[in-house]
Order: sequence, then C-alpha cells, then structure tokens
Amino acid sequence: MKIALLGAGHIGQTIARLLHATGDYQVTVLDKNAGYLKTLAAEGIATAEVDSDNRAALAAQLRGKDAVVNALPYHLAITAAELALECGCHYFDLTEDVAATKAIKAMAKGAKTAFMPQCGLAPGFIGIVAHHLASGFDTVRDVQMRVGALPAFPTNALKYNLTWSVDGLINEYCHPCEAIHEGETIAALPLEGLEHFSLDGTEYEAFNTSGGLGTLCETWAGKVRNLDYKTVRYPGHRDLMQFLLGDLGLKRDQENLKGIMRRSMPATMQDVVLVFVTVSGMKSGVLLQEVFARKIFATRDGAQPLSAIQITTAAGICAAVDLFREGKLPQQGFIRQEEVKLPDFLANRFGSAYQQSRQVESIS
Repeated sequence: MKIALLGAGHIGQTIARLLHATGDYQVTVLDKNAGYLKTLAAEGIATAEVDSDNRAALAAQLRGKDAVVNALPYHLAITAAELALECGCHYFDLTEDVAATKAIKAMAKGAKTAFMPQCGLAPGFIGIVAHHLASGFDTVRDVQMRVGALPAFPTNALKYNLTWSVDGLINEYCHPCEAIHEGETIAALPLEGLEHFSLDGTEYEAFNTSGGLGTLCETWAGKVRNLDYKTVRYPGHRDLMQFLLGDLGLKRDQENLKGIMRRSMPATMQDVVLVFVTVSGMKSGVLLQEVFARKIFATRDGAQPLSAIQITTAAGICAAVDLFREGKLPQQGFIRQEEVKLPDFLANRFGSAYQQSRQVESIS
C-alpha cells in the first residue's frame, strides 16, 4: 500500500517508522523541514521536501498513492482532505478540530475513497473504548471519558510540559465542547466542569476540552442520558490556564501565548498517558458500571526512545490504516472511530501498544 505521510514532526516520524518497518507499506514522507526529512531518509524511508502551503506541489506528490496519512497541524486538515479527494486517495488524520471533522464528513459524502479523521488518542482510541463498553449494555445511562498526556516529573507551576502540538493544545482549550446532558446534546464551555480524582494514589483534575468525543454525540444521541469528555491534568493547571486565557485575554491573542509556551516550557520525552472510561447502565435488569483504565509510559528501549504520546497517537492512526488495509473497516465514505471494533484494535500489531500498557490498580 502506497502511503503519502504529511508531516515529519514529533508524531509523523513515529508513524513513518512504524509503517515502514512492516514492509507492507511504501511510505513517502512530505514536509518542508529538510532536517527532519534527512533523518528519515538515512533510515531508508522515502521523503520529499514540499511546503504544505503549496497545493500544486502537494497534489503532485499525492497522485498515484493509495492513501494520505495527515500528521500536520489541525488547521491544515481540510486542505489535506481536499487534496486527497482530488487525487483519489483514502484519507486518515489526527485532528481534534470539530469544524475540520464536519467539513471532512461533508466532502466524504458520495466519495469513492474512504475518509477517517480523528485517528489518534482522543479523539480516536478513547471513542473506540467508550462505544465498545456502552454497546454491551441493554440501556446506557452515563458515559464518561477522561484522557491525559502528562509529564511524569512536573516541575513548573502549570505542572505541565509540552508533550505534543502546542497548536492542538491551545485549540482544545478555547473552543466549545460537545456533550450530552440529560438526554440533550449541548455545547459546554472549555475549562469548565472541574472535577478531581486519584489513580494509583496520584491526584488529578479533569475539565472540559474540545474535540475529544469525536462523533460519539451524534452516534449516541437519544440513547444515553449523559456523555462527556474531559482532559486530565495535575491539580492547579486549569486555574492557571483560565488566568492566562481569560483574565489576561490571551484567548484573543493565541499566537502570543503559543510563542510564550514554546519559549518557556520545555518539551519532555518522559511522559505518561492516562486513559479512563466509565460506563453505567442496565444489564439484565441490574444497574452496573464498567471501567476501562490504562497508563501508558514512555519507553527508552531500542534506537528511538518514544514518549507515551508518540506511542499512543501513532498506534491509533497506524492501527486504523492497518485495519482498513485488511478490509476490517468500510472502504469508502466517512468512517467513524466507533466503527472500529475494540478487540480488533487491541489485537492489531500497532493497537497492541494499548493492550501491553499497565492497568490502573486503584481509582477513587
């Protein structure tokens, strides 16, 4: 299968290596950063230096490929999907942006190729888990999804280090959040809905952020009482982000905030990803709750150390492409994450990264 991979950054490089190593994919990585591409080319992975703003040059590289895997920033998702449609390629991406996903869904109507956005951790894997658990109930009451990508050793007041795209981080903190409340689909405010809990003796907070639900609100409309998604951080993070975005007005000057964070907040490869899903409802006349909880840690094994967010995000999109290639997903039109069967995902050579992670021992 011939793959055009857009983006050779933190996640893109991991995707390229995973797909290339199987021998089942001919991967060509497209990026404007010659340094990133040189690293991959030295490993035998095909590359091409292309500016993502140059539509004609990108289209020339996409023609003849079977699929586009987009690991570019969220604001380029619509353009990438348009080019995939134009060039007759299947399309997969990692976007958490609600508007981009709606646009991609619209362009997938009647398409002869497949369009599957939101193939990462959240949205992505978290929706697959929630849908799987909820489908096992006779009637569903409440679905709660909590995900955090956190530094293993926080040292600053925000108790946070950059573990993934700062563009995506700020985007999810600033846009309305979909949810189902008392049977009605609503738009909740980002950074609201603060709650506290502990896993394995460590205290965390969780609050509303945009995009993590994917298409679950649409899929479960009229079938569930409450359904929501919240991002997990260490206690105190939410209050400081509210101060920066609200009190200081940086929500209206996001580029300045992103610049400040890039200059002053170091990235880290020593992180941990938390996945925590609870579903309650009726089974055979009994009210029950089921929980799926995992911690995925960074690894330093092998030639390329991987952060937990690299592992989980790359595993999500690579598993989606792999399951599609194996014919286990629809072959055209818009594909929702909840169309992936959780057992298939966890049994997949890429998705098994979640299966091999450590289960949480205690929740309170």
